[in-house]
Amino acid sequence: MTDIAHGSRWRSQLRSLVEHRATQKLIITLIVINAVTLGLETSATAMQYAGGFLVALDRIILSIFVVELTIKLFVHGRRFFRDPWNVFDFLVVGIALMPATGALSVLRALRILRVLRLISAVPSMRRVVAALLNALPGMASIVALLSLIYYVFSVMATKLFGASFPEWFGTIGSSAYTLFQVMTLDSWSSGVVRSIMEVYPLAWLFFVPFILTTSFTVLNLFIGIIVDAMQAGAQEEITAEREKAHADAELILSEIRDLRQEVASLKRGRQG
Repeated sequence: MTDIAHGSRWRSQLRSLVEHRATQKLIITLIVINAVTLGLETSATAMQYAGGFLVALDRIILSIFVVELTIKLFVHGRRFFRDPWNVFDFLVVGIALMPATGALSVLRALRILRVLRLISAVPSMRRVVAALLNALPGMASIVALLSLIYYVFSVMATKLFGASFPEWFGTIGSSAYTLFQVMTLDSWSSGVVRSIMEVYPLAWLFFVPFILTTSFTVLNLFIGIIVDAMQAGAQEEITAEREKAHADAELILSEIRDLRQEVASLKRGRQG
């Protein structure tokens, strides 16, 4: 029984250590340093002068990440994999531990994925990612609407301009790609539309409604859905914090009532 209590106390101390704010700040700092070292490893000059140091520092940081995850696995047990962010960290660090020689040398490029641990380490970044994930169902509807609009305009563009500009509108696929360039407003006027208007002066009647529909309407719906999801997530956090504060207050009041009852019973015992 004593061994069980001792093990539980040791596990609790390790949990406090790994979840302490100072530990989290250290991990964030190491992630940033690791991002810098991995970037410097792509420079021939940096590797020439400090290659050994950069490689050693990279291995030290990776070792610290492994120790951190090992402690979390020991502390949380099977519950470790119930948290998606723990699974994310486990996969990112696990990829870095895979051998990167011979046919697997391409995995060396995947070491930079360790920098993505910054997302799980910084709460504000986690909220943004959570908002994006919550917005996916609504974004799917927008993607379906945008795909329909693209298909309609691609067919129209192929029939209207395909004969004179086959390199841009010869097929539905090439038309869709050209219209994507137009939608992103990348040289859409000087690179595409002005050349077409030399042959088809009224071509602007096709492209202006397309740009207004896609760039200034449909794509802005994505922003609206994401902002709405972020606001909903923030509201859920506020509600959860209020409920936690209310529960803590109820617990304190309950303890105070129990103390009053104990004091009252002690007084009655003395009087008796």
